[in-house]
Amino acid sequence: MIKLNFTNTRGQSIELYGSPFRLSKFEGLGDVEADIQMQKSPFQDGSTYTDALLMNRYITLELKIEGKDEVDLANNRRLLSGIFSPKLGPGILQYTDESGSKQIYAVAEGVPTYPDGSTNRGRTFQKALLFLVCPNPYWQDINPISIKLQDFVGNFFFPISFPASFSIRGDEKNLLNEGHAPTPIKVTFRGEAVNPMITKVSTGEFIRINRTIPAEHSLVITTDFDYRTVRIVDPYGNEKNAMGYIDLDGTFFSLDVGENNLKFITSGGNPEVFIEYRNLYLGV
Repeated sequence: MIKLNFTNTRGQSIELYGSPFRLSKFEGLGDVEADIQMQKSPFQDGSTYTDALLMNRYITLELKIEGKDEVDLANNRRLLSGIFSPKLGPGILQYTDESGSKQIYAVAEGVPTYPDGSTNRGRTFQKALLFLVCPNPYWQDINPISIKLQDFVGNFFFPISFPASFSIRGDEKNLLNEGHAPTPIKVTFRGEAVNPMITKVSTGEFIRINRTIPAEHSLVITTDFDYRTVRIVDPYGNEKNAMGYIDLDGTFFSLDVGENNLKFITSGGNPEVFIEYRNLYLGV
């Protein structure tokens, strides 16, 4: 059993499984091309591998649209075209099978194609082709892993762990990235915090905000490559850009595949601290 569900930026959703939109064929759920980066020195035999950059993911879907009559069929065809409009930007494509669900951001490369001919179109059915492109090639968890730190103490760091076992192991705790690639994080300091800092112990990378966060306010940090932000949110939900307070020696780091040792520290205050992330996957 394989089901696909697409939700556009307007919140309109469509399920591609049973009637009236039956999924008959799909490609691109697993394969993505990679651009292998090489470096060559004078007199070197061959070259040296430096990195691999994944290209966009392209997904092709073949559907059979069904209708009770010609009018119902035409309405379903217009519904499909509207929900997959390229003008709406990337929506969320959700994949579900017996093992669970994953999602990816995807946008139609064009208006759905409706081939003609007696084998492709009849009074109560119409075949359709959808060509989607995913700017970020990774599938990800539907729900983020969300962890709340307990008993955060100013002037000290409180280590955290996933799975949710909070036993102390010296100064450090582990977050487990079970995906196929490094994944960004979202960290929230809720409540008064003086110069809050997050450090990835294994690499020494850190994010430090040189600012006092007032009581009843929140500091929200996201490290996504396409959405790196530092925001202060007041009790009424109003947001202020706090990127200017970030320590310039810091790095918007991601969690490496496997275990990651993180620590959190402030110079004062007693905030609640939350961290969220999603595992990323090369295929489903």
